[in-house]
Amino acid sequence: MTQELRGMRVGILAADGVERVELDQPRGALQGAGAKTEIVSLHPGEIQARQFDLNAAGTFPVDRLVADASVDDYHALLLPGGTMNPDQLRMDRDAVQFVRDFMASGKPVASICHGPWTLAEADAVRGRRLTSWPSIRTDLRNAGAEVVADQEVVVDGQLVTSRGPADLPAFCAAVVEQFARAHHSMPG
Repeated sequence: MTQELRGMRVGILAADGVERVELDQPRGALQGAGAKTEIVSLHPGEIQARQFDLNAAGTFPVDRLVADASVDDYHALLLPGGTMNPDQLRMDRDAVQFVRDFMASGKPVASICHGPWTLAEADAVRGRRLTSWPSIRTDLRNAGAEVVADQEVVVDGQLVTSRGPADLPAFCAAVVEQFARAHHSMPG
């Protein structure tokens, strides 16, 4: 494995109901490229993962509370999906502010499946081109996004998005590539 993300810290914002594969695979790709990842969430302890939203799929330990996290702590942000996960995040003031601040910082953000719901709540999709799971596309359009349905991965500046689990190979590759491009242009 290459180490193009060595020295990069990536926050993974997730809550109970996160789709396990959408957290595991991108995190593995990021760590394989040398990044350090931390799960940032709403409560301490562990978050419950799901498979296809319906089946329990184990837990992930929480590294930091979003209420205690700052954009300055991370070089990039990953927003995995699962229906319940972003639905909880978008109802939490600290989580929404964290995402809003990340988008305002210009640092890279990657989101898959239902993950862009939190971006919409943070008013961070207006004028952006992105993709998502089909059921939230109307929400994204109503929030001012240009939604693309027929691409595995859409890159719009700092933002990388994908439609769902079937797109994970392309998503993971694009995330590592875009995060590396941003990482190498960062000072220090």
